[in-house]
Amino acid sequence: MDNSGVYNKSREEILTVGKKYNIPQNKLEEFLQPDRIVEIKVPVKLGSETVSFKGYRSQHNNNLGPYKGGLRFHPGVTKDEVMALSLWMSLKTAVVGIPFGGGKGGIAVDPKALSEKQLEELSREYVRKTYDVLGYDKDVPAPDVNTNPKIIDWMVDEYIKLSMMNGKGSTPLNKLFATFTGKSKNGLSGRTEATGFGGVTVLKELARKLKLEPKKQTVAVMGFGNVGYYFAELASKAGFQIVAVSDSKGGIVKKSGDEFIPLDIPLVFDCKQEKGSLAGCYCAGGVCDTRGGQMITNEELLNLPVDILIPAALEDVINENNMQNIKAKIIIEMANGPVSPAAYHYLTQKGVIIVPDILANSGGVAGSYIEWEQNVEDKKYKKEDVLKRLEKMMQDAFENVWDQSKKNKTDLKEASYLVAINKILNQ
Repeated sequence: MDNSGVYNKSREEILTVGKKYNIPQNKLEEFLQPDRIVEIKVPVKLGSETVSFKGYRSQHNNNLGPYKGGLRFHPGVTKDEVMALSLWMSLKTAVVGIPFGGGKGGIAVDPKALSEKQLEELSREYVRKTYDVLGYDKDVPAPDVNTNPKIIDWMVDEYIKLSMMNGKGSTPLNKLFATFTGKSKNGLSGRTEATGFGGVTVLKELARKLKLEPKKQTVAVMGFGNVGYYFAELASKAGFQIVAVSDSKGGIVKKSGDEFIPLDIPLVFDCKQEKGSLAGCYCAGGVCDTRGGQMITNEELLNLPVDILIPAALEDVINENNMQNIKAKIIIEMANGPVSPAAYHYLTQKGVIIVPDILANSGGVAGSYIEWEQNVEDKKYKKEDVLKRLEKMMQDAFENVWDQSKKNKTDLKEASYLVAINKILNQ
């Protein structure tokens, strides 16, 4: 594998932390190596011909419990990428304190180029090819990039069918459902907003530690999908001033003179749903009008003079090319790896507080655990109970990482790695 690979970079980062804190290198090397990588061909009939797409499932580590992690459908899916993502999942589940290990999977395909029928066939075929390694007590997939509850529902249906045929019919139906999370059928109430909710819980805890008043903090959110939208809405409800949001086409701000006007996030969302983009959705204080509104690029959003920056879209958006332009004093990583290692080092040296993804966006996998538990125990949890429990899990995870960072006089990313590695190696 070439050294520029994303898995190798993550591996080197963790080995460096291990050396610094005298963690036995042989134990760390053993942990870093995935337990198993399944590589498959997923054939789908496209018109008159059958095309095979490459598929993967990386089962990284199950010291703490069954492998857990999403499935993505994207042309850029590679073995290297799923290995790295499964490693991060091992760390994430340990940081948030749930009894799961790390896994990740995907198919190298552009799902937008497939019809719904072809997409369903692709989803079901993936389960047929990986059936033997999946199970509520073995490996529990979930939605990820370009996959959703509908795709997961097809997969669950296929898994249950195969189980009935293969003699797993004696396994209770509720446990077969528990093999996948992020479902619409037998899913979890509150799962949709869990990642954003968890991130806002972390932000509130950080503000409390730093004695910051939410209403005096301006926030820019890059990414207005599921995670970014719920983060913006819930942070706004908690009193933070959301002054800029963006999606893949660009972003919006609203000003009165030089002052930012906080956006009305639910109205912005409704406007975007109606128009198909954020352009012109300058909504504030219950009204949408163009006065003081302007479109900005995603790059301009990252450079805004705000207090808090939330990259909730893609990886590596804050990097060597733009790190000098970042003015925010706090960054909450809601996407996976949105700050490159070089930029992380540079900004941390400058005193910027960065809450790493393995803590900040772990509300999603914490929600998945609650869904899994609900299925395994054949129960149905109420949304308010789910969110209350999720809040406590995120507060405890933040407290552990914060204490570790103070104890070792280090940043929150290194502290997160230490919390996770110590749990996994010493379980």
